[in-house]
Amino acid sequence: MSITRIAGLAAAGAIALALLHLFSSHAASGLSGGRGDPLIVSGPARVIDADTLEIEGLRIRLEGVDAPEAGQVCPTRSGRWQAGQDARRQMTWWTAGQQVRCRIVGRDTYGRALGHCFTGDRDLNADLVEAGLAWAFVKYSQNYLAQQTRAKAARRGIWAASCQVAWEYRNNRWADVSGRAPEGCPIKGNITRRGRIYHMPWSPWYGRTRIQPDKGERWFCNERQARAAGWRPAG
Repeated sequence: MSITRIAGLAAAGAIALALLHLFSSHAASGLSGGRGDPLIVSGPARVIDADTLEIEGLRIRLEGVDAPEAGQVCPTRSGRWQAGQDARRQMTWWTAGQQVRCRIVGRDTYGRALGHCFTGDRDLNADLVEAGLAWAFVKYSQNYLAQQTRAKAARRGIWAASCQVAWEYRNNRWADVSGRAPEGCPIKGNITRRGRIYHMPWSPWYGRTRIQPDKGERWFCNERQARAAGWRPAG
């Protein structure tokens, strides 16, 4: 089943509003099999990063997993591994030319959709962890501990390198730049030819982005503030 005509909402970065629209449309159009059934979104997917997809204009965070950030590099015995980029490439390979089906199970603390996503019989959430390209996000979910145990035992991906877990990597990057950012607000609101986008401290473009307040660009203290002001996440 496919949810359509929400691209305008999501393009403006209003994920919370988009979800309200989706759930309303779901109920009104009779797409569910009965009251209480989860919302299903399906269609071709754009890969934002390894654990974030966009379908029909809605960004969906894969529930229960946390992949290396796009700019995250992990030391190995033979050098340095572009962990975030490799994880993203694998997700792109799995979803290319496929109809991706996501069961939306809720929203995270930032208002983003959380989903369990599939291509045919492939469970994308589970396979990402099984391949050693994401951690089980145990702070919020215990769903993929078995896959993580097998990946760790086989020393696949992140388990063969000295990778800092993604949530610690983000926390450290945030702490590192907050002390130098105006008023301690490290999110960069950049205006480009593609519109207003914001960069988190762990974005691969963060260091190359210069904020020019005289051109309407600005700093944000958190993602909710950036989204409410009309900026959308980079990617």
